[in-house]
Amino acid sequence: MTVRIGVDAGGTFTDVCLADENGVISVFKLPSTPSDPSISIVQGALDLLADAGQEPESVSYLGHGTTVATNALLQRRGAQTGVITTGGFRDLLELARQRRPDLYDLQVEKPAPLVARRHRVEVPERMRHTGEVEQMLDEDAVRAAVGYLRNEGVQAIAVCFLYSYMYPGHEQQVAQIVREAFPDAYLSLSHRVLAEFREYERLSTTVVNAFVGPVMSNYIDRLRERVSASGMLADPHITQSNGGVISLDVARESPVRTILSGPAAGVTGAVHVAALAGVENVITFDMGGTSTDVALILEGRPGTGLELEIDGIPVRTPMIDINTVGAGGGSIAWIDSGGHMKVGPRSAGAEPGPAAYGRGGNEATVTDANVALGILNRESILGGRMPLDAKAADAAIERLAGQLGIEPLTAADGVLAIVTANMARAIRVISVERGHDPRDFTLVAFGGAGPLHASRLARQLDIKRILVPRVPGILCAVGLLMADLRVDFSRSNVMPAAAEALPEVLRLFADLEAEALGWMMDEQIEEPDRGLRRVADMRYAGQNYELSIEIPAGDVTPAELVEVLVAFHAAHELAYGFASPGEPAQFVTLRLEATGRVKKAQLAEIERASGSVEEAWLSTRDAFLPDAGLVRDCPVLDRDRLRWGHVFSGPAIVEQMDATTVVLPGQQVEVDRYGNLLITEAGEAGS
Repeated sequence: MTVRIGVDAGGTFTDVCLADENGVISVFKLPSTPSDPSISIVQGALDLLADAGQEPESVSYLGHGTTVATNALLQRRGAQTGVITTGGFRDLLELARQRRPDLYDLQVEKPAPLVARRHRVEVPERMRHTGEVEQMLDEDAVRAAVGYLRNEGVQAIAVCFLYSYMYPGHEQQVAQIVREAFPDAYLSLSHRVLAEFREYERLSTTVVNAFVGPVMSNYIDRLRERVSASGMLADPHITQSNGGVISLDVARESPVRTILSGPAAGVTGAVHVAALAGVENVITFDMGGTSTDVALILEGRPGTGLELEIDGIPVRTPMIDINTVGAGGGSIAWIDSGGHMKVGPRSAGAEPGPAAYGRGGNEATVTDANVALGILNRESILGGRMPLDAKAADAAIERLAGQLGIEPLTAADGVLAIVTANMARAIRVISVERGHDPRDFTLVAFGGAGPLHASRLARQLDIKRILVPRVPGILCAVGLLMADLRVDFSRSNVMPAAAEALPEVLRLFADLEAEALGWMMDEQIEEPDRGLRRVADMRYAGQNYELSIEIPAGDVTPAELVEVLVAFHAAHELAYGFASPGEPAQFVTLRLEATGRVKKAQLAEIERASGSVEEAWLSTRDAFLPDAGLVRDCPVLDRDRLRWGHVFSGPAIVEQMDATTVVLPGQQVEVDRYGNLLITEAGEAGS
């Protein structure tokens, strides 16, 4: 029997999921190894294989999400990078868009560029916006630039020329010279990384790709060596920001695609689980040890974005539209200069971790608040494998309460109230601010801390339905077993959204499809498993920002173009509150989503309930719950003993190896055929 393994290497824990051919899911969770994530990835996979009685050779697929590129960027621990660019554009990284991070703060400092000015070299070359050559590339100047950067000790070179997305020939010439004169340099070419207009964002993304490239390459080499030495024969895949997976070779060339690797896998898993439960419109709520990630899913499809800022540095790449806030189990509670309590974004991380972990942490965290309130098990987590120091958690909360002059239980509940408010604001950004009412959606709670806080968060947003997946703490790992191979291709070319532009539109899509075919052949994707989806970024003439609209396959007719325009006007109405059908529209960037469908893990149905839900009761404990205060003898249930059809009401706490779920008074829980917990407010069940 072959098995498939998904691994999510987070900042605090590494989650591992194994699925066999019968749909049986096994899960495992272990502390991460931040110094070398490949250690915990391989060790977790081997431990889970041993628990399941499987040999390493039985692994047919190994997918994982990683924060290697993200952490290298956030911590500024990437490679020393050089830039070769068009004459006159050396200072573009500083000039940017001439926007201040805070409009009214004249003292705010913008983050330093990733590349020092002395390592940015201009060379003579110039293209026109039409793609015509105005000044040929000076190859002697390029050789001199490469020699200078090599002597300066740079490890990576980013090449970004003006209008290279229209004519990449000059960048290709530079690439050839670099390979001859400096073969050890990691090379990042803008027309390969982002063949789109807006020169600042393209340069920034190309530089980020170069900056994290050597770090990612080293990580990939270590991971491959460890996987091979373990006896597993499958070559690992990595999740990328768009929710699909890519091979290690593609990730080595374009590590910038993996910036949102882990969170994207969670959204993919949530979409699959929600579909099995018959739910299409959901808000995903992924709360881990250091942060919370939320996304909105409309009609089964997650929203997509193209740009985010990480520590003030723009990165433009196709990604699932995820909003992240520094609110996790390890988020530290602190007192500001005005004497008010704040929570996060600073986190205790994996080491030293919350005070309850007994690893030297002594600052009060969200996890410590949950332990002090009796919401979390005060003895151990992870199915008993990780003991907790409840006295240390209590002491940390008492110190915080002493600073505020309030009772410890009040302080602990205040920590949870503040972190809940932070997460509610994150959800309003992706819903209310974009024309969606969160009350129309189901909250899908996962991550190690998601189910712990979901009921409180849902009530604050007036969301009436919560879905807690069967293995919520490792849903990101499960999502890796549901993700298809995917690569996005794009090409900017501003032209009118009119019938006379259709031949050029079709020509450009044909070029993108040829690129996609080459990728599919390299990945050995069989023809029945290949998929292509066309999208165009569109705007009204004179606008600076675009909306993505799906384009039909094949030869687009004038009649189909009219339908595309109708869809664009409707999308504009939703996004901005108005549309102008009489105004001319434009195509700006054409995109092609190329997918290779893979065999997905099939989740098996669980057994039907044959007895009372009391069979799942473990014990009782006192717990301090919102809107209820101290609940004496709150029932504690074992998730593994719950069966399809079981129904119970809050207050209750449901424990399992990878997560704890809190059910508040006035809420009802029903267990569905796949083991999901469907939590509704009294009177809302089945609505």
